[in-house]
Amino acid sequence: MKMEDRIKTLIVDDEPYSREELKHLLGAFPSIQIAGEAESGEAAIMKALQLQPDVVFLDVEMPKMNGMEAAKALSEFKKVPLIVFATAYPQFAAEAFRYNAVDYLLKPYEEDQLKETVDRVEKKLNPVIEADAGRSSGGKLAVEADGEIFYLDPNEILYLYRDEKVTKLITKTGKFETKTPLKDLEARLSSYHFFRIHKSYVVNLDYVTRLTPWFNGAYQLQIEGEDERLSVSRNYVKALRMRLEI
Repeated sequence: MKMEDRIKTLIVDDEPYSREELKHLLGAFPSIQIAGEAESGEAAIMKALQLQPDVVFLDVEMPKMNGMEAAKALSEFKKVPLIVFATAYPQFAAEAFRYNAVDYLLKPYEEDQLKETVDRVEKKLNPVIEADAGRSSGGKLAVEADGEIFYLDPNEILYLYRDEKVTKLITKTGKFETKTPLKDLEARLSSYHFFRIHKSYVVNLDYVTRLTPWFNGAYQLQIEGEDERLSVSRNYVKALRMRLEI
């Protein structure tokens, strides 16, 4: 990826360790260019004016100007950056989405959740690429199992999950098992409506019919035609709702 095509990113957090951790984790994504960092809301505004970032990863709880106040100021820029709130406090989520936040990351960061966030930022910034990728390309997902290769229509897959050393695919027509890692299958299905709801589960959003509160901020998810309810980790709930709702 060319330097000019990478996503110019500003990290804002009053804790140096948190900034370093996020820089390290984001460094794993080729599309992300760390353009700068700031230790306060005021510094974030100055840095954003100078750098014109595409996205700002913004802490909420900071002295003087907090993340919400900084987001409000950033929303008045001529070039408004995307906002990803990154905080240890889940209670600010509702307020965060008033500022059209792309996502709401909870500390400590989970790599899978961060990947979902980066994917969402990429799609927001590259709608043409997303449209070109298409969800009806006609390609099949090749799954090798028991010495045979099965070609599955991604639109027919309800969900996938990892069970010890085997990945299981539940489709409208049957169940399949493969040794291919879940993360590899998830990457191959990235242009379709699939979403990770748990470290071991990926679901096809086209078949989600119900989301039910469970406990400790977690939810249970119902898939069309399936009796089993799947667990949604609390760290994925906000992002899942953003993907599901109009």
